[in-house]
Amino acid sequence: MEDFCGQVVLVTGGTRGLGRAMAVAFAAAGASVAIVGTDAERSRQAAAEIAAQAGQKVLGFAARVEDFAAVEAVVGEVLAAFGKIDVLINNAGITRDNLLLRLKEEDWDAVLGVNLKGVFNFTKVVSRSMLKAKYGRIVNISSVVGLFGNAGQSNYAAAKAGIIGFSKSVARELASRSITVNVIAPGYMETEMTAALPPAAQQELQQRIPLGQTGKPEDVARAALFLAAREANYITGQVLCVDGGLAM
Repeated sequence: MEDFCGQVVLVTGGTRGLGRAMAVAFAAAGASVAIVGTDAERSRQAAAEIAAQAGQKVLGFAARVEDFAAVEAVVGEVLAAFGKIDVLINNAGITRDNLLLRLKEEDWDAVLGVNLKGVFNFTKVVSRSMLKAKYGRIVNISSVVGLFGNAGQSNYAAAKAGIIGFSKSVARELASRSITVNVIAPGYMETEMTAALPPAAQQELQQRIPLGQTGKPEDVARAALFLAAREANYITGQVLCVDGGLAM
């Protein structure tokens, strides 16, 4: 796998779960990493821990990903601190699950705002500097739920499916400048978010996984390293399922 020395990676939602695993993996591969979370202190703490572990420059920043002005500001801070952004990992996400007839409008708006508008915001702002550099790697984290839906998650499924359509469209727009845009669709992973699911839902999901086990955040991190590598220069507009065969 490629050495990311000299490259700068920005990870949204990087303080825990999949985002933190990806931040750790990129730092271990030699990259400088910017973590963006919603809480400044938590972001700085996570960055300090990863930096100490990997011996790389890792800094934490705070912004609400659904707020375009806040995203513009934080990307400016990252560029001021690192000078460039080679790789963007759009990972920030939330859930507000409920059956359609019980789903509140504010819960629909919150999930679409963070999970989908956040991807638009960061991709739009970061791609400006990538276009000037004529190079970039964008990896957007969707979900297998965006491929086959899930009862009680119509808002989450809509946002994650939207990420796929958005990514394919932007991949076509940016390809001529050597910027690739790809999607990872994780299955059932061992994270704090999925741990909040009811036990019955967890058991039902595990039974549907052909490989018979849940995934780990590191599985997604390895896929992100691959898609972000210069070696993957001929791959764009693709969806890579990391799901133990769940969406097969």
